[in-house]
Amino acid sequence: MSDGIRAMVQVGPERLEMQEFARPPVGDDDALLRIEACGICGTDVETYSGGSLMNYPVIPGHEPVGVIEEVGERYAARWGLEPGDRVVAEAAYGCGRCLACLDQQMCRVAPGNHGFTPTGRAPALWGGYAEMMYLAPGSVPHKIDNSIPPRIAALYNPLGAGFAWAVSAPGLRYGDTVTVLGPGQRGLACVIAAAAAGASAIFVTGVGSQDAHKLALAAEFGADVAIDVETEDAVDRVLAETGGRGTDIVVDTTPHATQPVVDAVSMARLGGTIVLAGLKGQGRGVDGFPSDDVAMRYQTMIGVRTVDYHSYRQAVRLIESGALPMERLHTHHFTLAQAADAVQTLVQAGKHQAVSITVEP
Repeated sequence: MSDGIRAMVQVGPERLEMQEFARPPVGDDDALLRIEACGICGTDVETYSGGSLMNYPVIPGHEPVGVIEEVGERYAARWGLEPGDRVVAEAAYGCGRCLACLDQQMCRVAPGNHGFTPTGRAPALWGGYAEMMYLAPGSVPHKIDNSIPPRIAALYNPLGAGFAWAVSAPGLRYGDTVTVLGPGQRGLACVIAAAAAGASAIFVTGVGSQDAHKLALAAEFGADVAIDVETEDAVDRVLAETGGRGTDIVVDTTPHATQPVVDAVSMARLGGTIVLAGLKGQGRGVDGFPSDDVAMRYQTMIGVRTVDYHSYRQAVRLIESGALPMERLHTHHFTLAQAADAVQTLVQAGKHQAVSITVEP
């Protein structure tokens, strides 16, 4: 190959191929990030298989960690950056000025997402499965200590979701009780965030035959009770442990499964809060959803999707603190050329005991 910038490009469902691109010019308001590692999550699995979010051809990867290779003067001043700084980047980018952009990462003026912007849009390098990634004027970087190993720094995205979904969205207060449905990467992050925020009791559910290693990790990171839904009824166990009251907050992180949404209503206390974070599939409803019970129990339901700036900062600070053995969450890493293998490993997470996986150029 020439001295171009290599990237894995998704050209169709389950079709990744190595391509190279010219190094883009950097102006006053943007930057170029040399990728060291890029985390993957369930969204990568869905898009790899041909999910509706993809617009081919595209360079996937929305959880990048890297070193500032080149940076414009105004961009550097805005974020306090200089070449050589290690940063993590928020998944969404926008105009950086409108209220929607600043509040919920849902820019109405010039919205975009790293890992989902087609290569046909200049300068093509919009995703983390690459040697370098372009940081547009509306991209939001977060400096992270250069001593943090890149594959550990890559936990900033799921951990940010944990703070956003289990703490910020439901307004978790010190001493609250929390149930996390699903012990996947983001479910574990919700356990970690809730513990860090002072939850007095944390319950987590999982499917023992697939999730035994994750349930063990949940206990290690602060869960008081790990429930195997194959051997016991999760609702009964939560109610028994709380004297029939239920927990203040229930966070559903399970993908596709709809029964946890129904169970959440029974698990949440009178006046409690239910956070819906696990997507069930476009257009898919929840059969038997007890809407009257939500009303009669004065419960609040909140839908979440992205991570806010403050939650990302909390995640970075926790990683930098060294207070927790975050390395226990990283289980696999693959080269850029092995990106498809990385995704397939996450597909079979139970078989491979996978939690956090990175693609590393």
